[in-house]
Amino acid sequence: MALAAKLQLRQSQSLVMTPQLMQSIRLLQFTHVELEHFIDEEIERNPLLERAEPQDDAASDQAQKIEAEPQAAREGDWFENETQWSAEAISDKLDTSLENLFPDDPGTSERLGPDLTAQWKSASGNGAGSSSEWFDAGDMAASAITLRDHVGEQVALAFADPAARLIAADLADGLDETGYLRADLAEIAARLGADAAAVAKVLAVCQTFEPAGLFARDLAECLSLQLAVRSRLDPAMKALVANLELLARRDFHALKRICGVDEEDLLDMLAEIRALDPRPGMAFSGGASDAIVADVEVRAANDGSWTVELNAETLPRVLVDHIYFAQVSPQAKNQAERDFLAECLQNANWLTRSLDQRAKTILKVASEIVRQQDAFLVHGVRQLKPLNLRTVADAIGMHESTVSRVTANKYMLTPRGVFELRYFFTASIAASGGGDAHSSEAVRDRIKQLIDEEKPVDVLSDDAIVDMLRESGVDIARRTVAKYREGMNIPSSVQRRREKRAMASAGR
Repeated sequence: MALAAKLQLRQSQSLVMTPQLMQSIRLLQFTHVELEHFIDEEIERNPLLERAEPQDDAASDQAQKIEAEPQAAREGDWFENETQWSAEAISDKLDTSLENLFPDDPGTSERLGPDLTAQWKSASGNGAGSSSEWFDAGDMAASAITLRDHVGEQVALAFADPAARLIAADLADGLDETGYLRADLAEIAARLGADAAAVAKVLAVCQTFEPAGLFARDLAECLSLQLAVRSRLDPAMKALVANLELLARRDFHALKRICGVDEEDLLDMLAEIRALDPRPGMAFSGGASDAIVADVEVRAANDGSWTVELNAETLPRVLVDHIYFAQVSPQAKNQAERDFLAECLQNANWLTRSLDQRAKTILKVASEIVRQQDAFLVHGVRQLKPLNLRTVADAIGMHESTVSRVTANKYMLTPRGVFELRYFFTASIAASGGGDAHSSEAVRDRIKQLIDEEKPVDVLSDDAIVDMLRESGVDIARRTVAKYREGMNIPSSVQRRREKRAMASAGR
């Protein structure tokens, strides 16, 4: 067969990952905060993009109401004539006296001063040149005291020697947000050229600061400092604090032997330990936890179905300024400027379409989840059905990876609370009688209920829980019960029996 060069024409289809397509995929998995940050960057980069701020309808209606108000209704305006501002006039209109309004000036003057009158007029929005800005009490609120400020005040009062104060300030810089000292004393001494004994002496003074427990280097030292302030650091308590690993394992028999106390004294000591603060510096943490903003809201409809809506607060409002594009396009001086404007217009149109498609996709996925988990919304977690991404993807005609991106870091507000969309996707546990499978989350809740209802004399082992679940129709293995129990931070049956018996004897 002879070899020869040939020219053939072939037609095929392929999916090319363009930058715009990659951007649309990224938008699906963005959280509300990440999406807002991304849009802010795009607006700074693209002059044809702008935010569509919602109009204040209430303010507009109020302005129209004031404009439509008859002039006769405003003839009695208080500020039309300053000569009417006498003590008697104020008393008549406010049904009070100047003694209540101005206690330092009990009505001895017949007229208010012009400065005070101007301030009242400005605050009420009357008269020419009045300001529309109202006084914000939040501007006068004191800022929160940080841990560094709190410790700095105590350092200034505790040390008169400049050298000791310098060492204390360096130690304060080594505090983390929980109040623990994370710096090495030898490194501090070498860096400051100070004696190690002097640094240790300054640290001992700093460990007396309020709140007790600051400048501790580990949990045991933090608890010891707080117990010392309460005069409760006796030898038995020292032994208990020195063996916190036994306390974590709930080995109470070993603790009683090491501390040399009986069961009643040990329970009292444990109660004192629980009353301590393991992170004293968190009281000055200025960072507030961010509230979760639901992306989807689910409400019960009048016909018994569910209404699924997107939260308007999480939907960014972005517009393409075509008017500005029409104004600047004819003024482009060269091809580079025309290409830049065309690219900006293309990117702006693509972004708006991608945001619209993102909203529709989230709504479609959320609606299918609500349809699948209708029993959960009505009856609770016990009726949560097993669900996977493929089931939802096949129902709405999308790829499984798309559903995975949509459900990542998105939240749904339901009558039963706020849940992440991933919460509704749970593994399936077979039924012992061949019926419908059970959700792993529902089985976890059932295990927790059985353990909460157990009695001190009859603590359930994992095997007993398995038998009880199988009687109720759940076919589950012992290792699965142990895994779910450990995931909920529930100790073993031996540890629970020991704790319940100790609590029962303490109650007697």
